[in-house]
Amino acid sequence: MAETGNQRDLTKGEKTKYRLARAMKECMKSTSVENITVKQITEECGLTRQTFYRNFLDKYDLINWYFDKLLVKSFEHMGEGKTVYDALVKKFTYIQEEQTFFAAAFRYDEQNSLRQHDFELILEFYSNLIFQKTGRRPDAETSFLLEMYCRGSIYMTV
Repeated sequence: MAETGNQRDLTKGEKTKYRLARAMKECMKSTSVENITVKQITEECGLTRQTFYRNFLDKYDLINWYFDKLLVKSFEHMGEGKTVYDALVKKFTYIQEEQTFFAAAFRYDEQNSLRQHDFELILEFYSNLIFQKTGRRPDAETSFLLEMYCRGSIYMTV
């Protein structure tokens, strides 16, 4: 299980969230995301439904939270590379270790999906980068092209 920092550096709340994420990943091995229930997740890790809902809105919120943690960690691995190629190899090697999670999470493409969450993160990243470089928000044509690029990037990842 990938975690940011050492286990002992995590707060009790973070440990609980990672515990729920491990349970979700375990459920993903045998059940599609849309068929996993909060009850299954909590039974898998020995926590209550109340604990789940104190930490997450729903199972998709849990998936998106864990994805964000993996994304941060993958960029840390990427930063260890000496060249762009080396950095990308490190990043994707790390992501490959979470293959079960990504394969299951990206299969679901309905409301509050990881695909939509990832799209929003990538779009925001590039929109902010354009603003930093030019001092202006992307115009309508650039926004359209940027959205196409981001959707294509997610499609290729899936």
